[in-house]
Amino acid sequence: MPNFNFSNIAQTQRERLFHIDFRLFFLGTVNRNDLVARFGIKEAAATRDITLYKELAPKNLEYDTKVKTYIQRDGFSPLFSFSTHQALAALLHGYGDDFVSGNHTFDAAEAPTQLHLPACDILAFVTRAIYCKQAISISYRSLSSGLTQREIVPHSLIDTGLRWHVRAFDRLKQQFSDFVINRIEQPRLIDNRMISDTESKGADQQWNQFVELQLIPHPSLRHPETIAHEYGFENGELTLSVRAAVAGYVLRRWNVDCSENHALVGTEYHLWLKNRQTLAEIGNLVLAPGYSAMSYCQIWCSGLDQAAI
Repeated sequence: MPNFNFSNIAQTQRERLFHIDFRLFFLGTVNRNDLVARFGIKEAAATRDITLYKELAPKNLEYDTKVKTYIQRDGFSPLFSFSTHQALAALLHGYGDDFVSGNHTFDAAEAPTQLHLPACDILAFVTRAIYCKQAISISYRSLSSGLTQREIVPHSLIDTGLRWHVRAFDRLKQQFSDFVINRIEQPRLIDNRMISDTESKGADQQWNQFVELQLIPHPSLRHPETIAHEYGFENGELTLSVRAAVAGYVLRRWNVDCSENHALVGTEYHLWLKNRQTLAEIGNLVLAPGYSAMSYCQIWCSGLDQAAI
């Protein structure tokens, strides 16, 4: 990627240059109407933006007189850095984060239907509490206790891939726990009580501790090299460093066989956890596929430190 200094260019114009770069990189074309529709600017301003982009990266685009639009040239090198998450979000949901331009999504992209998006009004209470470092009073529905009243001190959101949780200190149980946002009802900010150091993010050991997960292709696979290529393994394995608090979700989401002898059977098991001893550091171990009380006992009895459990 070229190293350009954009400090002399206004932020609003940098955003439009970013949009030009994005469309050329991922869609292969851009024209004045794209900028007019996205940013609500005049055609003359859009022309100036494209002209400036051509000055910065003359080898990135050329004008196709047949379709009357600019297209990506061979040897294209983006001006800006793009993350995969950012690109996929834009392709799936539209460009930009202002939500007012009526952007069209990329028709050739589709994601599985979301059954579990948080309600905006509940989410807003949670995020305000996180930002302002406040406790909230909630009614909470759990599978084990039904409807209960809680005071929680939230500090982070967690996307497990299936649902959204909030990580919070639970004053009822005096411990940090994960709460499913869609099970929260009647949230109310608590203004008359300061949160203590023991309720803050810094005191959440499972959140602040990172564990390494060493993943290898499941030994039962006929062609393990396929999985090694798909996941970008190096030297036959992939090492992830994740928060202990979310490790169980990662293992469950990717159907990682955590049994001692890779005993789980099924076409969904592509990966096996090579360093099973790391399970002793994970608080939500019960989420790990292949977990059993007996297998955990074997891990614990092997002399590993279980202080984080």
